[in-house]
Amino acid sequence: MNSGTVTIAPLRREDAARCARIEQDLFPGDDPWSANAFRSELDNGNFYVGAYVGGALIGYAGLGLTDFEASVHTIAVVADHQGAGVGKTLLRALLAKADEGGLPVFLEVRTDNARAIGLYLAHGFEHVGLRRRYYQPSGADAYTMGRPANRD
Repeated sequence: MNSGTVTIAPLRREDAARCARIEQDLFPGDDPWSANAFRSELDNGNFYVGAYVGGALIGYAGLGLTDFEASVHTIAVVADHQGAGVGKTLLRALLAKADEGGLPVFLEVRTDNARAIGLYLAHGFEHVGLRRRYYQPSGADAYTMGRPANRD
């Protein structure tokens, strides 16, 4: 079903319910975010983008920004569009936003998510720590990864 041109655009408040359904599909064992959580992220001024095919939301990514650093809050792509570069495109949109401010970027990723870890390593991230039992309720561990500020 992976067909159509992917468009990256600011995530809309009306996408919150779809984001919550994607969360439930992708992260059922780790307390998926609710529609209200997504609306709160947007209302608090965090940077969120969506990936759309024919107007339908197939993925999203969010970045928290401070004066000193950026943190990837989430990246998700529906299962039938994974492996097609959508996650990479979403990550690059977040990194471009962080680079505008010359900010280092940090994130947490499940230690068993080899695909995501590979994506982050390919984009200049390095392992900086381990958080035991970070994801709840599953108790899965997470790596903390960081990428230095890109001031080009």
